[in-house]
Amino acid sequence: MNTVLDQTSAQYATTAHQTPAIEFAGVCKGFTVRKKITEALRELSFTMSSGQVVALIGPDGAGKTTLMRLAAGLLHPEQGTIRIFGADTVLDPDGVRSTIGYMPQRFGLYEDLTVEQNLNLYADLQGVMPRDRAKRFATLLAMGGLTPFTSRLAGRLSGGMKQKLGLICTLLRTPKLLLLDEPTVGVDPVSRQELWAIIDHATREDGMSVLMSTAYLDEAERCDRVLILHEGQLLAQGTPTEFASRVQGRVYTIDVSDEDRKQAQRLASCQPGVVDTLLRGTRLRLVLDQNADRSTLSAQLGSLIHSPPRFEDSFIDLLKTKSQSPQENTRPQVQQTPPASDQSTEEVIRVDEICKTFGTFKAVDRVSFRVRRGEVFGLLGANGAGKTTCFRMLCGLLPSTDGQMTVAGINMRRARSKARAKIGYMSQGFALYRELTVARNLSFFAGAYGLRGKRMKERITWAVNEFDLGPVLHARSDRLSLGYKQRLAFACSLMHQPEILFLDEPTSGVDPLARREFWRRIDNLSSQGVTTLVTTHFMEEAEYCDHLVIMVSGRVAAAGTPDDIRLLGSRASEQSPSMEEAFLTIVRNQSTHKVGP
Repeated sequence: MNTVLDQTSAQYATTAHQTPAIEFAGVCKGFTVRKKITEALRELSFTMSSGQVVALIGPDGAGKTTLMRLAAGLLHPEQGTIRIFGADTVLDPDGVRSTIGYMPQRFGLYEDLTVEQNLNLYADLQGVMPRDRAKRFATLLAMGGLTPFTSRLAGRLSGGMKQKLGLICTLLRTPKLLLLDEPTVGVDPVSRQELWAIIDHATREDGMSVLMSTAYLDEAERCDRVLILHEGQLLAQGTPTEFASRVQGRVYTIDVSDEDRKQAQRLASCQPGVVDTLLRGTRLRLVLDQNADRSTLSAQLGSLIHSPPRFEDSFIDLLKTKSQSPQENTRPQVQQTPPASDQSTEEVIRVDEICKTFGTFKAVDRVSFRVRRGEVFGLLGANGAGKTTCFRMLCGLLPSTDGQMTVAGINMRRARSKARAKIGYMSQGFALYRELTVARNLSFFAGAYGLRGKRMKERITWAVNEFDLGPVLHARSDRLSLGYKQRLAFACSLMHQPEILFLDEPTSGVDPLARREFWRRIDNLSSQGVTTLVTTHFMEEAEYCDHLVIMVSGRVAAAGTPDDIRLLGSRASEQSPSMEEAFLTIVRNQSTHKVGP
């Protein structure tokens, strides 16, 4: 099914009588795993005009990466045809390769080579003449902020710097069509902005066409057109403005107090007719369905204020309407054993002047903060700011060089192993046993946390039911979709009902619906007294935190509530900046001012 906005497709296909950059016509592609056929794409047809920047979005497993690999000629369709600037990807692969640049999710940098050596290697592979390299390298490195790092080994770059270097390597030859498969996953807002500056330059100066998949809906909103995939089919396509118009008159905000905003969101999300809820400071954003009773909602929640619709509102509305998964308010609830102590006053994490050095490099420099029981505490910062190092020290995975840390009343410099029984840890990236099935991973982690017999069986049954793991219970973990990997990792971290959760970029690369479900679970755990320390590059997720710390170059640059952070990051021209705008201002100013507890 291809909804919304189809009425404009023909006009885009024939703009200026140009040869389309991409044409998919009736494309089907399936994969066989253990004698089971999975249809990745089904009867997919669309046209992308030359010179456009088009976003490809959809839930995890929708077929985005398969589409990218087909367009790049790395896979062949089982049915249908694919043309890139008129060249058939099957009949004329050389013609296709000569016009495209492709950056997969894991770009193949050579980590034992320097930045400059990587550039020269990829220039050789792409046939860039030596006489043309110096100017091209200088231009792209300057745009990516990598000019000072040409002699650094690629393996020693931060995640954001690696992504920028990968994009630069892809652009050395100036392709006509650039294919980007989630280039900003795991990238901080500063690096993400720099990546977009490179893409904008390529389209504006070089006339390049760009098809990019992304998990960030604000990135999709800045593109010329958007394609939404769902279960291998094109669910909808159109401009961001056209998408937003679908929910015109159905988007509202309500004012909420800083103390009660999470409770207000819980209440709103359970109301009939409410499609989506999103916190932004002391306002709660609501998307309603066509039949919502606004009078009843106003009486229950407070005065409804009309708000301009955004692309994200329409995307969530489309996906929730189409999704076959249970609704949020009917899903099972994460149940923990609530601690007996008063969560409003007890400090369960105390960090005093901690430092960590690696040789002469100081990764964490005199960092201090407190976390109360039941809080959701956010640790933010650009790639390489020291967040993950700080996390690993607090989890007992890495000793500190100096300073004091107590977690659940335990001194982490003296009794790290004792503290581990009280904490759950979900690392950045998928860190479970990939060759084991889902069931065996659950059994292994239950045993590792000391569960035995009946108790182990109860917790495994709970995890399977709570996280809907039944359909993939006997699948190898490395063959799971990203969404299922996240569910499994989260389930394993909760197996022993920890008092404190450490979550290191847990939603990186996960689609917006899965992120909302994830944060609903975190909020539920928080209401039961479980403390959560989380890092994230999605600044809207910072709104769900009770307190935040922003790190820059290993130090605390700002701390406080989300409202405190917005105030610190505000400028004269912005009375109420978004969290991302505030973050960018603080990081760039490298503020050392601290507020809040």
